[in-house]
Amino acid sequence: MKLYYMPGACSIGIHVLLEEIGKPYDVYKVDGQKQEQYGPDFVKINPKSKVPTLVRDDGSVLTEFPAIATWLARKNPDKALLPADADAEARVLEAMDYVVSTMHMQGFSRMFRPGNYAPSEADHDKVKARGKEIMEKGLALMDKALEGKEYVAGKFSIADAALFYVEFWAAARMKMTLPKNCAAHYERMKARPAVKRVLEQEGLAQAA
Repeated sequence: MKLYYMPGACSIGIHVLLEEIGKPYDVYKVDGQKQEQYGPDFVKINPKSKVPTLVRDDGSVLTEFPAIATWLARKNPDKALLPADADAEARVLEAMDYVVSTMHMQGFSRMFRPGNYAPSEADHDKVKARGKEIMEKGLALMDKALEGKEYVAGKFSIADAALFYVEFWAAARMKMTLPKNCAAHYERMKARPAVKRVLEQEGLAQAA
């Protein structure tokens, strides 16, 4: 398998899952500063021009964080990355979808790229503020979901890999204070050997 990633992007969560699984894979860095995601070589692989992008062993390409994470969990049932119980599985997918579709795509997207929401630069601060509100609400909800638990579903799952990347963005990139349970989860994640290896590989060990 081949993972196309940008250091510190949401692809870091998939990178963590690949390390947790422990099977051979290759990583290819996409330089966002040079906008390599829009270059012809990468567009041939993923015309969406985004990461994570996973090229599977048969050459087929899988995109979108939830799809890749769920596929990896299903293909590696021995790693228990997705609960076998239907109710627990639903909670994992619920949390992962909220992190990706709301906290990331509605919250951080506004904070990182306000120009996508308001062409006028005069409105960018308002857009960023709204993004922060969405993110803070998300963290509060995830904090409640973590109450009395080490991980979202009790045991480590694909939802934790998703939550980790937004915790990383909040704490390391935006210098936001994480609520108690999220802060403990973030530290717990950073202590996992797989996460430590990924942070080193992506050159983020000091930033985290």
